[in-house]
Amino acid sequence: MSLSPLSDLLIEPLVRAALVEDLGRAGDVTTDAIVPAACVWRATMVARQAGVVAGLDLARLAFHLCDKNIAFDVRIPDGSPVAPGAVIATVEGSARAMLAAERTALNFLGHLSGIATATRALVEAARPHKARICDTRKTTPGLRAIEKYAVRAGGGSNHRFGLDDAILIKDNHIAVAGGVRPAVERARAAAGHLVKIELEVDSLDQLAEAMDLPIDAVLLDNMDPATLAEAVRRVNGRFITEASGGVTLATVPAIAATGVDRISCGWLTHSAPVLDIGLDEAHG
Repeated sequence: MSLSPLSDLLIEPLVRAALVEDLGRAGDVTTDAIVPAACVWRATMVARQAGVVAGLDLARLAFHLCDKNIAFDVRIPDGSPVAPGAVIATVEGSARAMLAAERTALNFLGHLSGIATATRALVEAARPHKARICDTRKTTPGLRAIEKYAVRAGGGSNHRFGLDDAILIKDNHIAVAGGVRPAVERARAAAGHLVKIELEVDSLDQLAEAMDLPIDAVLLDNMDPATLAEAVRRVNGRFITEASGGVTLATVPAIAATGVDRISCGWLTHSAPVLDIGLDEAHG
């Protein structure tokens, strides 16, 4: 699956805001005091540990917003695996600008590469089954688009991006509506012809209620593998099945083996460890 790059129109405001937050009212007072204005520097972005790269366009923008003449040369593109010590990109230009942008560039690159790395691990653990690994809306406020991009870079798929692009009927909707059927019927009556409807169920009894309802997908929440397998058997391809809850690197093989179509995991975007990447002086 090819990875389409993020648009600069989308990511530039995020990078600009991060730089403003870091540089504050007086800029990089440390670098400005120590480094001559005319100093030119060449450095490399180096992986300190194995993982999957994501976020290079944000790193590039961080440097270019500080100095558009900085040369940023990608050696290992987003979506690619890296080994410890691998040079991901080279950066050359104004030393002052590079040092001012360094932390912002590395923050984005490390965070997104961490998400891509965690996603790739789940994707590999789910093989050879058909289940695709998906994210959720449990994202860092303001960073959803780029965190979901990182999931794609790791080989995963995106769930809905917001409350406005699909209908997901959850337990509280069912409680307020007075049951599964009225919740689904009201949703279908209001939905446009291109809007999909997914229903969350947490038991086989709830699933039985859903079997004759006009839904497109069912979210099987916090079910053990045996119950998941029985749910998949009962659905029998009638709609998409998605498992959620308790998904870890240790549990995902058994979940995938149940035959579900999708496995969604919130911690990919809210708790994936940062991939350690550094900016080092280039030699040679």
